[in-house]
Amino acid sequence: MGDGIFIGASADGTRQTLELRRANRHGLIAGATGTGKTVTVQGIIEGFSANGVPCFVADVKGDLSGLAMAGSPTAKTHAIFAERARAIGDDGWAYADTPVQFWDLFGEQGHPIRTTISEMGPVLLARLLDLNEVQEGVLTIAFHVADTEGLLLIDLDDLQAMLSECAGRADELTTTYGNVSKQSIGAIQRALLQLRSQGAEHFFGEPALELRDFIGVDDRGRGLVNILAADKLMASPKLYSTFLLWLMSELFEQLPEIGDPDKPVLCFFFDEAHLLFDAAPKALLDTIAQVVRLIRSKGVGVYFITQNPIDIPETIAGQLGNRVQHALRAFTPRDQAAVRSAAETFRANPGVDVATAITELKVGEALVSLLQADGSPTPVARTLIKPPVSRVAPITPAERAVMIETDAIGAKYDTLVDRESAEELLAAKTEAASAAAAEAKATTAAEKAAVAQAKLDAKAAREARAAEREAERVERAAEREAADSPWAKMASSATRAASSSIGRQVANEIGKQVFGTSSRSRSRSRGGASGGGLVGWGGWSNGALSCITAVPQLGPGLRRGGGGCGGWRVLPHGHPRRRVPRLGPRLRGDTRGSGGV
Repeated sequence: MGDGIFIGASADGTRQTLELRRANRHGLIAGATGTGKTVTVQGIIEGFSANGVPCFVADVKGDLSGLAMAGSPTAKTHAIFAERARAIGDDGWAYADTPVQFWDLFGEQGHPIRTTISEMGPVLLARLLDLNEVQEGVLTIAFHVADTEGLLLIDLDDLQAMLSECAGRADELTTTYGNVSKQSIGAIQRALLQLRSQGAEHFFGEPALELRDFIGVDDRGRGLVNILAADKLMASPKLYSTFLLWLMSELFEQLPEIGDPDKPVLCFFFDEAHLLFDAAPKALLDTIAQVVRLIRSKGVGVYFITQNPIDIPETIAGQLGNRVQHALRAFTPRDQAAVRSAAETFRANPGVDVATAITELKVGEALVSLLQADGSPTPVARTLIKPPVSRVAPITPAERAVMIETDAIGAKYDTLVDRESAEELLAAKTEAASAAAAEAKATTAAEKAAVAQAKLDAKAAREARAAEREAERVERAAEREAADSPWAKMASSATRAASSSIGRQVANEIGKQVFGTSSRSRSRSRGGASGGGLVGWGGWSNGALSCITAVPQLGPGLRRGGGGCGGWRVLPHGHPRRRVPRLGPRLRGDTRGSGGV
């Protein structure tokens, strides 16, 4: 195709060409709404693709999706474009399509684009979340602990789970890595919640985007144009800026250093660039400026598209060598300041009053200054922009669906993969700890129950022994009471009387054997006077007979024998023997003396 991209021609026929060797020096395309910026961007992208340079473009309004389809002679813009091509001498102008791949962070209008928390890293994420130095340090510690313990940080759930883990281990981590306060972790969690509310959960996940799918050519050698559906994404400015910054950072890290190649490796086009910088923290702006400045040596060109050139921070605007400025409306002081600022950024041209021309430009016209082969900018020139060859209108949903199904990406990124990562591992760890705690609690409870049961058993045993002792006591008391009762005493006296009677009979029998019967006969013949002593048997004591004791007996005179009778008294064993007089009863009809034992 040549060494440059034809942009348009000035009134005097001078052709404005973007040198491919200088295309990685970045650029700016600015202008008020309706002045032709989108058509200019579309034409430049077509030129890069035709020269084998892949591109990425954030399509805010959906108009750039028309790159996928060739323009039509029946379109209402055909006559205007045909006339413009003739006016600038573009004899080879003809309708043609461009190879495209559609992407969408939400997966609705293209292939999903995802990355992981680990790939984004703590530094970029901290700057995105506008964290202070202390909070950034805590976030870095969380990443380090996750890496040390083999915990993958894939999505926001993983990061939030990791932060909660760090909060629970704050004392331990503080000792090892420095202060980890729960207040800092809470601030990070709130910032992540804001990012999540803008749909960031769609951006963080797997499979992560492989940049080689961005950089490629079709079978005809044309560079692939990657179109990001950004109409919905614009409602989430933090997510939008996160994605763009991550993409440039990834390219910077992965692409080799090549200096100034013959043509760019990849060109970025960021539509509505002011959304990237509005309310962006200074740290984030510094990061973007650094990436833009350094990524040039990787062969990547970055082109910002915005309505007002002062939307671009000066640290970045100063690095944009190729400029296309469409008309501005100087109705407000800010607009007038923008006009003066734009006029001062161009290389002066004696034949062009820039400040006046900016407000007089027609649709399709622009002030153009491009870097030449030697790296110097061309003097600003009022240029009629060449018309695009692809459709200048959005494609239909049906056409988009066909493009998505038939491109080289296929279904590679369509299905979300939720593999085991930090959230699942930490949840399993927490569950195991809870189970162990429950088991320990149950063991403690069982031990306590066993101790309590042992106490109850001991108490029951004591009560049983006490009851047994009480029963014995009651039994002994009953026995004593029974022994002291009149009936018991009567039974005891009867027993003693029976024993005494038996003893007397035994003693009499023994006496008969010892003294014979003559003594008794003599006694009876004397008329009953007590003269002789009978031998009596001592009493029983403890089952043993006492010794034989002779006790004289006196008895009253009997009617017939006149003999007295006396008796033996049985004494307990061990008592001293003594003679006890005993009077016997008078027996009727019996004059014999009678003695008792």
